[in-house]
Amino acid sequence: MEKIVVMGVSAGVGKSTFAAKLGKKLSLPVYHLDSYYWKPGWVEAAPEEFKVNQETIVQTDKWIIDGNYTATAGVRLKEADTLIYLELPLPVCLYRVLKRWLINIGRTRPDLAEGCPEKMDWAFLKFIVTTYSARKVKMRERMKAFQNVRPGNTVIFLTSKKQIADFLKDVAKV
Repeated sequence: MEKIVVMGVSAGVGKSTFAAKLGKKLSLPVYHLDSYYWKPGWVEAAPEEFKVNQETIVQTDKWIIDGNYTATAGVRLKEADTLIYLELPLPVCLYRVLKRWLINIGRTRPDLAEGCPEKMDWAFLKFIVTTYSARKVKMRERMKAFQNVRPGNTVIFLTSKKQIADFLKDVAKV
């Protein structure tokens, strides 16, 4: 477990927090895709630039990369040895997104590029709600494909706050 992709069903599932904690436990560098995708002022990176940044990261020996960004998932998954997928209930994800916003209003989170102060809008909340069910199906298909593409690939599927906490507690013992 040296090249790890952390994905999740939705914003607010805890990908960035989980990746940061896992990185500390395993002494692995953590790369938050949001910080590569968003430039100051919430400007999107050019698709090619975003892809090249990931291609550079995955060529290093060890890493944890968190974020979904399905258009470039193949870049990460073809080099990863482990896919950790977080799936918590929709109400939990929504609660966490709103809590994160309230805690960070006007500030940039550590997992974002500088100059991207926390924001919230109805379009984002609507996106979370309307894509949740379909994303569950697609992510489960992605997990199966990843596991079958190369011997030795590992999928870790965590579906509760307890499973996530237990995994982080136990991973240091490995």
